[in-house]
Amino acid sequence: MLLENKKIVLAISGGIAAFKAAEIASMLRKRGAEVKCIMTEHATEFITPLTMREISGNPVAVSMFGDIPEFNVEHIALAQWADVFVIAPATANVIGKIAGGIADDMLTTTVMATTAPVVIAPAMNSNMYMNPIVQKNIAALKEYGYEIIEPATGHLACGVTGVGRLPEPEDIVDYVEFTACRTSLLKGKKVIVTAGGTREPIDPVRFIGNHSSGRMGFAIAKTAAFAGADVTLVAGSNDHLKTPAGVARRIDVGSTNDMKAAVDSYYDDCDLVIKSAAVADYRSAHPAANKIKKSDETLTLTMAKNPDILYGLGQRKAHQVLIGFAAETTNLIEYGTAKLKKKNLDMLVANDVSAEGAGFQGTTNIATFLFPDGSMEKLEKMDKEDLATVIVERAAAILAKKNQ
Repeated sequence: MLLENKKIVLAISGGIAAFKAAEIASMLRKRGAEVKCIMTEHATEFITPLTMREISGNPVAVSMFGDIPEFNVEHIALAQWADVFVIAPATANVIGKIAGGIADDMLTTTVMATTAPVVIAPAMNSNMYMNPIVQKNIAALKEYGYEIIEPATGHLACGVTGVGRLPEPEDIVDYVEFTACRTSLLKGKKVIVTAGGTREPIDPVRFIGNHSSGRMGFAIAKTAAFAGADVTLVAGSNDHLKTPAGVARRIDVGSTNDMKAAVDSYYDDCDLVIKSAAVADYRSAHPAANKIKKSDETLTLTMAKNPDILYGLGQRKAHQVLIGFAAETTNLIEYGTAKLKKKNLDMLVANDVSAEGAGFQGTTNIATFLFPDGSMEKLEKMDKEDLATVIVERAAAILAKKNQ
C-alpha cells in the first residue's frame, strides 16, 4: 500500500459535504495511512467529532483551547506531524481566511504552521464558487503552492446542478496518495503513455478490436506521474478506467490513425514514450456507411494495413527514449528481439499473452525486458502496478544514461 505509514491530517470545514469526510478518513486508513482530524466548530454541526474519532482512531481537534492531552501545543504538533494536510470540504470562508493569512481557529492556525503539502478540495454553491473573490483567493493559493482539487459538477445540496460539488472521496484519496508518494525520479520530463486497444470500424455498428483492458498502460501512466513526470495518456478502448491522479492530460482515441495523430502531436517535445497500447495492424479498407445486413453464409472484408506507429516514432527518434511492448503467443524472445531492432527501440517489454497470469484481462502480467545490446531481464509474475514501477525505473535509468 502506497500510503503505508503516511501521516495525514484531514481538516473538515463547515459545509454540507462534511459528511463525506467520514468516508475519506476510512479510505485513507484502508490504504495504510494514519489519520488525525481537525474540525471547525461549524463542521461539528454536520458530522460529530465522535464519528471522526471512531473512524480515524485518534482524538479530534476542534477548539484552540480544548484539552486534548495527546498534543503539545495542538496546532504546532499537528502541523509538524503531517506528511500531507488535506482540507475536505473547504468552504469559501476557509479558503478566504487562508488566502488572507487569517489564523483564528484550529484549522487555519494549523495550516499556517505546517510545511507539509496542503491539498484543498473546495465545495460550495456554484455561484459562490464562481464568485470572482473566491476565484481570486483560489488563484492566490495556487500561486502560494497549495494544491487545489477542482470541484466536480453535479447536483448540489441547494437544489441546483452545477460546479461546486465535492469530488468523490476515492478521487480525493487518490490525489492525497499522489501528493504523499510523488518523487523526483522523472521530474521535468515529458512522457507519453499509450494504453488500451484500438477499434477499426466495419460499419456504424461493428468494429475490429482486441481484448486489451488498458490496465497495464494506465498503471504505467500513474507510476510515471508519481515519479514527477508531465504525463500525456493516450487511451484507446479500456475497461472504463479512471484517469490516474497526477496525469497532466488524457486523450481518448478510437482507431489506430486517431492514436497516431495524438502521439505525433506531442512526440517532438517529449522525452520518453512508453507505448503499451494494443493497436490494430489492419483496418477495413472500405467501412460501410450503413449497417451490413445478414445475407450470405460468409462475409468477406478487404483489409488495409494501418500505419505502424512505433516504427514511425523510431525513425523520427532524436533525443527521445522509446519503449515498446510485444504481445506474443509463440517465439517470444525471437519475435521480440526482431521488433526491438526493427523499430529502433531503447527497450521492449515482451509478454506471452497465452501464459497463465499474463495477457490482457487480468490484473497480473509476466514480462521479459529486451535491450539493444542483446541483454534481457526476465521477471516473475507480478501485479501490473508493480510491473509498471519496474518499467518506469528502467526507463528513468535509460534516460539518465542517455543524458550523461
